[in-house]
Amino acid sequence: MKLSYKHLKHRIKSKPNIEELSDKLFQLGHEHEINNEILDFEFTPNRGDCLSINGLLRDLKLFYEVDISTDVFDKDLKSSLFKFENNAKKSCPYISFLKIEIDQVPKNYKDELKNYFIDLELNKNNFFTDISNYISYETGQPTHCYDESKIGNFLKLDFLEKKLEFETLLGKTIKLNEGDLVFYNDDNKVVNLAGIIGGMSASCSLNTKSVVVECAYFDPEVIIGKSVLYDVKSDASHKFERNTDPNCHDYVLRRFIKIVEKHTNIKKIELFTEPNETFKTINFPYQVNRINDILGTTIEEAKISEILMKLGFSINKDSILVPSFRHDINNSNDLSEEVARAIGFNNIKRSQFNIAFNKDLKKTLSDEDILKNLLLENGFYEVVNNPFTQNNDNDAIKIDNPLDVSRKFLRNNLKNSLINNLLYNERRQQDSIKLFEISNVYTNSPFTEKRRVGIIASGRIDKNFRDFSKFIDDKYFSHIFKDNLDLNCIAIETISRDSLDTKLKYPIKYMEFEIDSSLKLNKSIKKANTTNINEISYMPISEFPCSIRDLSYSVKDSSKYKELEKNIFDFNDELLKEVFIFDYFHNQNKSEIKIGFRFIFQSHKKTITEIEVNKIINKIISISTSIDSVSIPGLE
Repeated sequence: MKLSYKHLKHRIKSKPNIEELSDKLFQLGHEHEINNEILDFEFTPNRGDCLSINGLLRDLKLFYEVDISTDVFDKDLKSSLFKFENNAKKSCPYISFLKIEIDQVPKNYKDELKNYFIDLELNKNNFFTDISNYISYETGQPTHCYDESKIGNFLKLDFLEKKLEFETLLGKTIKLNEGDLVFYNDDNKVVNLAGIIGGMSASCSLNTKSVVVECAYFDPEVIIGKSVLYDVKSDASHKFERNTDPNCHDYVLRRFIKIVEKHTNIKKIELFTEPNETFKTINFPYQVNRINDILGTTIEEAKISEILMKLGFSINKDSILVPSFRHDINNSNDLSEEVARAIGFNNIKRSQFNIAFNKDLKKTLSDEDILKNLLLENGFYEVVNNPFTQNNDNDAIKIDNPLDVSRKFLRNNLKNSLINNLLYNERRQQDSIKLFEISNVYTNSPFTEKRRVGIIASGRIDKNFRDFSKFIDDKYFSHIFKDNLDLNCIAIETISRDSLDTKLKYPIKYMEFEIDSSLKLNKSIKKANTTNINEISYMPISEFPCSIRDLSYSVKDSSKYKELEKNIFDFNDELLKEVFIFDYFHNQNKSEIKIGFRFIFQSHKKTITEIEVNKIINKIISISTSIDSVSIPGLE
């Protein structure tokens, strides 16, 4: 989501510069990039309340004096005789409609509406739709405008009974499915795919003077996945999927009226609100000691209460009331995170503790650990994937309250995740990919939880010269597992690349099986994998990219090969992380050897430059070519 720095600064009394504001936003956990005073955010799925100017200002109240309130229409509103039939109250429990008619459509925009289009470099649509878009940007609540002359005095919300072609207001025709939530007009025609996108038949035009403005709260479950399914992504669907504030409708519609009032004369205003129960906000015990225990802090109760009240929480002695826009807060753990964001995670001091180990403590590895070590020893890398997925496979278990609305099913296999891992690495020019994952999978009917291992491999067998030109096949797996697994019971699958987003042709081999008593692991391997815990050490993986150089040598006198090999492998530099032979040819008739070395450079402190790499390479060239009969063809 893109927001203008100017629009945030305008509402903050101290007017912080963009760098200071950016630092505070990062502290609050809001990842973003800055481009020409435009803040491009990537909010976590559970923070739908931040998808607006007002939403971010609510968080920034922790650091600044901000002005969240804006001008609204403050006069009484006449009740509308508008007729509305709601046959989906569980999916849409709160909804209001505003009828508004104007004298003339304004030619130019003023104030916030004008700056919205200028600062964000947006294209205008029509007067009422433009206001609707701005309201969503400012408040986080989507609204939808119907041309009143095209819908009459009636709307019905219901689930579609059969498939239907539907033309969106963007002119795209999509085929709606049975069960989709839609709005019908008085002619029983579908005029809106609820919470996603409106229809062309009831859309506003440049000449529209009378509209019906819909302001609703939709259960995210009926919205999730629809925009992707129909390829009609919209701002409304993005926000409804992440939950909106059910208690903001009166404010939003009054704000809508006020912006209209600033631009033109209003002839008619009427409001229809469907009677319903008031939204019940979450209320649970307020335990300051519990918050401190979770954080490992000793923050005073007054400070914690101050933080939470700034964020909109109401405290009543021993209980706390969560604001209606915070759907992500359910317990003391969530409150602790709010306090940590406010004081800064970096400002929470580490607690020192000691763990005493018996020097002779031994760990006998499980079958799972032994299998993991076997794979690691053969050049495989372990990956850990999210157990939640968007794939609704057969018997997939649906999550009632998913953290990420795009991942609302539990995995029933490891295959799809590992394929994505493989493709990710292939797109980054990796030519030997060997990955595995050990994790739980879940199936329904009946519910089962099983521990499985997934193994995927493609490309070159290894980087040494003997295996550099060989590609992974069934024999490769057979060689690894011949003494440890019964491959007669485990299928080695070849995954077709036809449906994958890839240009490579290497075969993809895959295995997946349960980790249980059927694993016939060699006892000698088990014994060899009994290790002393105190002997375990590791080298952290560098966060910085590596640089690769290849040198191809010609050795006219094969007796000089060993000297060349020794000089290269004995060469030492802190940036040179690995050297291996990727190509080797011995011409017996001429007693000549052609050999290729690959040098991999990497730092744990920084991104190394080409100048630094070239300096080391020149040293290697100087040392190696000083040997008689050794040269680098093509090198002057």
